[in-house]
Amino acid sequence: MSKKPVLDHRDIKNILPHRYPFLLVDKVSHLDLDKNEIIGIKNVTINEHFFEGHFPEAPIMPGVLIIEALAQTGGILVHQKGFVGKIAVLLNIKDVKFRKPVYPGDILEFHCTGVHISAKGGKINAKAIVDNNVCVEAAISFALVEKNKL
Repeated sequence: MSKKPVLDHRDIKNILPHRYPFLLVDKVSHLDLDKNEIIGIKNVTINEHFFEGHFPEAPIMPGVLIIEALAQTGGILVHQKGFVGKIAVLLNIKDVKFRKPVYPGDILEFHCTGVHISAKGGKINAKAIVDNNVCVEAAISFALVEKNKL
């Protein structure tokens, strides 16, 4: 039996402005605000819209979408730290490494740690992991923008 999520898909939809097909985090399984840590989960299925055109004979999840999912997970962390009414907007991505492909049927874990989070923005270190294997890692910086100013 699986453990109850810290945040489920309904909670995430109340936090992030994203919607299908760009809401890429299904649930949050771990959240430690004292350590600035969060783990988001995505169940990757063959029914994902991007598999229709991204190597349909040998489907792998596009790396850019994995980066987006890591950023969304970081955005959830920022919100949970108390920065509500603001949206984390991507500033830059550094030290990106694509180590292993992600396939339909994989359960992706998005491990993010806040290095710096303030009212103006911050930086997270992020890893996408499948079966204890790092698939993608990156340092992601963001600005916090008032929702009504986008």
